[in-house]
Amino acid sequence: MKSIVDLRSDTVTRPTAAMRRAIAEAEVGDDVLGDDPTVNRLQERSAELLGKPAAVFVPSGSMANLVSIRAVCEPGDEIICDATTHSYNYEAAGPAALAGTSMRLIHSPRGIFTPADVTGNVRPPGDHFPHSRMVIIENTNNRGGGTVWTTTEVAAIRTASQPLGLHLHLDGARLMNACVAAGCRPTDYTRHVDSVSLCFSKGLGAPVGSIVAGPAAFIARARRFRKQFGGTMRQSGLLAAAALYALDHHVERLADDHANAAHLARGLAEIPGLRVNPAAVQTNIVMIELEERLGPADAFSARLRESGVWLMATGPRTLRAVTHLDVTGEQMDDAIRVFARLSRADQPASVRAAAAAN
Repeated sequence: MKSIVDLRSDTVTRPTAAMRRAIAEAEVGDDVLGDDPTVNRLQERSAELLGKPAAVFVPSGSMANLVSIRAVCEPGDEIICDATTHSYNYEAAGPAALAGTSMRLIHSPRGIFTPADVTGNVRPPGDHFPHSRMVIIENTNNRGGGTVWTTTEVAAIRTASQPLGLHLHLDGARLMNACVAAGCRPTDYTRHVDSVSLCFSKGLGAPVGSIVAGPAAFIARARRFRKQFGGTMRQSGLLAAAALYALDHHVERLADDHANAAHLARGLAEIPGLRVNPAAVQTNIVMIELEERLGPADAFSARLRESGVWLMATGPRTLRAVTHLDVTGEQMDDAIRVFARLSRADQPASVRAAAAAN
């Protein structure tokens, strides 16, 4: 191995030299007082990009989702979402701890649920039940393997949720991956939702930050909860400059990440002991299932790391690999070779001997 192949997440990306220059040259002010010109420019541009009246810059995707939830929900309200949803799995129970909300879970294939799933999970009126208040869609769906919602599917959820008075929020942490994969604009999705978040520090390669966009009154409340949750920043134009650079230079290149993920998936699918479905790889995430003989996923991941391939175990026998701008097609070949070598090494001696004889 010539270098470490870090496939743990697209969050591991580092600012490029050109992005660092944009950061260094950023014009800044005090964003808490509303006079950081670069933050203001990012918020205005993001609102236009996402087709919403207003937007607010926050430190992380988790905070983006949480302020969105709190801007809509009161303690005792309930959110309808898939069991794979990031807000339920990876945000430290923030919706419950800081917004006082419960989450009613849908169990759907790869995180893509239907209008019937929404209507079937709305609580009836009555003093015994939480108040159904919000629906969250995650596009792309992380735990589903980078699954892309179609615009038609999102529109159908809107048609089901709106008459029920449900606020529809799009967790678009990887929305630009979905747009590149589907060949559409962000507004093709966002015109069907009430609010949307977008992360700059994943595939777009900025070091920090997410945006929340929606109606002006919603964003005003989100700003208040950003402050309450400790997310206001001062000269954050330095970070906003990186996000603006990412929007200018790192969107179309997401197609390279998708191509590298597809290449990796095809190579891994040929290795005995691994179960990978290349047809299921729509964006930059590859889910890998290990046969029992290869041992637990965390142990196999540790062996991969020793050989220079870093990725995460997401289940007892499941690994996740995520491509991004800091890895190349050549490194996908390196990773495939390491997987193949370790898979052979974990075969029973009799199987290895037979393979060697052939």
